[in-house]
Amino acid sequence: MQRKIELKRGVDNTSVEAYLVDLVQRHVDDYVNYWVESLRLFSQEDKYWDWIFKLRYIANQENLEGYAIECENKTQGLMIIETQMHGSRLNIGKRLVYVDGIATAPTNRIEIQRPPQFKGVGQALLNFARIRSVELGYEGRIGLHSLPRSEGFYEKQNMLNCGSEEEYENLVYFEYGVLRRR
Repeated sequence: MQRKIELKRGVDNTSVEAYLVDLVQRHVDDYVNYWVESLRLFSQEDKYWDWIFKLRYIANQENLEGYAIECENKTQGLMIIETQMHGSRLNIGKRLVYVDGIATAPTNRIEIQRPPQFKGVGQALLNFARIRSVELGYEGRIGLHSLPRSEGFYEKQNMLNCGSEEEYENLVYFEYGVLRRR
């Protein structure tokens, strides 16, 4: 799968062509070789996420899908979604796509690099999760548990803050409801 998307260059807001693709080994290699050191150096909350394990794990699970965003021959974002086992908190009895992991490259994070290399990576990944939700018949519903420093991002994306959940280490749960066409 390959979908053309648009990112914005951080220095001047010009549009840049990028691609959303299936997660494969080269994306995990970019994570290991180019991301990990910066994530740890800047004490990012996802610094210990194991994308090597995640890639191996999703290969054996039909309900998990992995995606990456590529731009200028580098991995700019990573995401894993779960497609069959999660229900909506907003529409009880309705399924949703659950974002199990989402990350953007350190060079795209304002707390690491100002201006970021590219803007719009996280938003593009979330938008694609909504597209998958529609494709699966879930009407655009997606949910996720946010790392504390990312809560503001999800609020800016107009996701509904459903509060913290003790069984998820008190992480705040966010959800998009039904996607309304304009």
